[in-house]
Amino acid sequence: MTPRELRADVPALDEETAYLNYGAHGPSPERVVDAAADFLANHEYDVAETDPYEHAFGTYETVRERIAALLGAEPEEVALTESTTDGIARIAAAIDWEPGDVVVRTDVEHPAGVLPWRQLEEEAGVEVRVVETEDGRIDRDAFADAVADARLVCFSAITWTHGTRLPVRELVEVANDADAFTLVDAVQSPGQVPVDVHEWGADAVAAAGHKWLLGPWGAGFLYVDRAVADGMTPSSVGYRGVETPTAHDIEFAPGAKRFEVGTTTPAAHVGLVEGIDAVESIGLDAIESRIEALTDRLKEGVDEERLLSPREYESGLVSFEVAEPEATVERLHERGIVIRDLPHPDVVRVSVHAISTEREIDDVVEALNGEP
Repeated sequence: MTPRELRADVPALDEETAYLNYGAHGPSPERVVDAAADFLANHEYDVAETDPYEHAFGTYETVRERIAALLGAEPEEVALTESTTDGIARIAAAIDWEPGDVVVRTDVEHPAGVLPWRQLEEEAGVEVRVVETEDGRIDRDAFADAVADARLVCFSAITWTHGTRLPVRELVEVANDADAFTLVDAVQSPGQVPVDVHEWGADAVAAAGHKWLLGPWGAGFLYVDRAVADGMTPSSVGYRGVETPTAHDIEFAPGAKRFEVGTTTPAAHVGLVEGIDAVESIGLDAIESRIEALTDRLKEGVDEERLLSPREYESGLVSFEVAEPEATVERLHERGIVIRDLPHPDVVRVSVHAISTEREIDDVVEALNGEP
């Protein structure tokens, strides 16, 4: 499959609109929506011929295997969640926190990687330490100083503010030296760059498929290192997360499955598998090459002094400084151009996928050049 062929299967994308907001939401191809809808229909309508529980539980395992392969993980290391936020929250709630425990994060984390720690700060007396970044970069020495006595470290693989790729393996090694739990927000990675969680070496990685993988909302996933997971006690327990639901004593399922709880529809994850298949049919090398070419075109067209992201390619997320970000987004929307503003830093962000077009890039360049 080519990017053009995949784009043709996305009903939301047309010649009238320049959609460049994949870092927030990747509109799904028709095949993705059809797969989710077909599963839901079969699950609800064919109960006389197929046991709905067997159908759902078999599907959980099928999609778990497919997501694990995407991440370079084993199936038992993957839990099916609703979102990145959901995955991060499940990890935060499974740790027995004590007053004075230290959590370290960067100053460019999405609220998903901020709010759980803020709640712990207020309710459990946890100290939250924020590592300041510069141009979306993190200083190794400052990071090492911050995590020296930390209980947990949370950071993004690709920053949602600058589109920079943080050195995940290097930061994990620093945190490991301090014996800190490592949790990576990887939601901006799958679908635009290769992900190998074993190579990263983190204890846990949270992500979701509704951005670059073009999957539906609700298709989140959480990787947890097998040995680490077996030593954790989830805050919620349900029959999907235990070995024997009817047993008197609770014995959590091995690996990440212990973080799953009860009856949820696999429909969104079935759709996600179609998204994964579509993206991989193009190939991540081809996707990266296409995104690099389009982002180069974008950066070359707008005054470099306004560029907040790196001049050299790192990801499809490109941020620019404008006088009034929110008003700029509204004005561009009136012209049929969809981008977004960010609250911190105060910029607009253009998200370029492999299925974006040169015309869309040229349209947003022209519009941004007309902004102060």
